[in-house]
Amino acid sequence: MGNLTSVIQFIYKRSYEDYVKRLDELRDPHIIYVTDLASCTHKYYLRTQYPELLFRFEPVAILGEMVHAGLESILEKEGFEIEYEVSKQFTLNGGTYTLKGRIDAYNRSTGVVVEIKTSRSSQGIPREHHLIQLQIYLNMVNASKGILLYITPDRIAEYDIERQDLILEDMMKNLINDNMHPRWDWECRYCIFSKMCPYRINKVD
Repeated sequence: MGNLTSVIQFIYKRSYEDYVKRLDELRDPHIIYVTDLASCTHKYYLRTQYPELLFRFEPVAILGEMVHAGLESILEKEGFEIEYEVSKQFTLNGGTYTLKGRIDAYNRSTGVVVEIKTSRSSQGIPREHHLIQLQIYLNMVNASKGILLYITPDRIAEYDIERQDLILEDMMKNLINDNMHPRWDWECRYCIFSKMCPYRINKVD
């Protein structure tokens, strides 16, 4: 390309720099992400030991990020706060843990939380782990309503979700005690840590 600037390099640099900023946090067992509570509990432990394996620079991941950025820009113009960070501390098993997350879009005046999901297929939506994630956010900000928005090659689907009260402390204990591995029967097929996980299952479709 000679002296031309590479757009791919720009995208890669941004993705890698964002990942590097999070490395220390990814290693910290006292930092728990909202997505951890909707996933295999052993994945959380492997994440703290091998966070370097989590960096992804793949077209499907980049496409998802671009869709998020575009939709968040639209929602921001409609009064939503985008990439809204939430956190809550818990004292469990003699230690202090912080539950952290980042809501795609949140309108504090209306109390509406929006979560955006991209997928290669619309089969099985809304998916249960996405519903759990949204419910956790609704509980953390004490919002009454959430919108789960899916963008797939064949559908744009929106689901209105009413908040259900969760006991977040029990969910945190369940994770820390590593009680569900895997949580979903499909998880191992997509888990970067499956090759080293003692709980891996091979699901036959």
